[in-house]
Amino acid sequence: GLLPGALLRNESLRFVCRDVPLRVERADTPFTSRCESGSTIVIPVKHGDGRYVPPRDLDPAQVVFRYRDNPNGSVDDIAGVCNAEGNVLGLMPHPEHAVDPLLGSADGALVLASLVDAARDRALAAV
Repeated sequence: GLLPGALLRNESLRFVCRDVPLRVERADTPFTSRCESGSTIVIPVKHGDGRYVPPRDLDPAQVVFRYRDNPNGSVDDIAGVCNAEGNVLGLMPHPEHAVDPLLGSADGALVLASLVDAARDRALAAV
């Protein structure tokens, strides 16, 4: 697969839909360049199968986000992981649902703007 680990049913066996605080573990990825390492962003989760179980040999550098208040039982509070190259990210929170304060948080815009920056930089480098 593209990413290590597996997603299983939430520990509660219930669907979870709420805003959750995430700690940014890495701000040096194409997905987090507009974030600060160690900062907290608030992004909603909406899932019934969101409990992340990593492989035993997961490189800690692949953890991009951690739950501050784990909603689903993910091992080590992991909310987002990237591949070894850092160019693929998997996460259960939905940054696209947190782009305006009217939605409860605009923190998802940081993730999406980081992607726009990365795409622009890559396109400019190709010229």
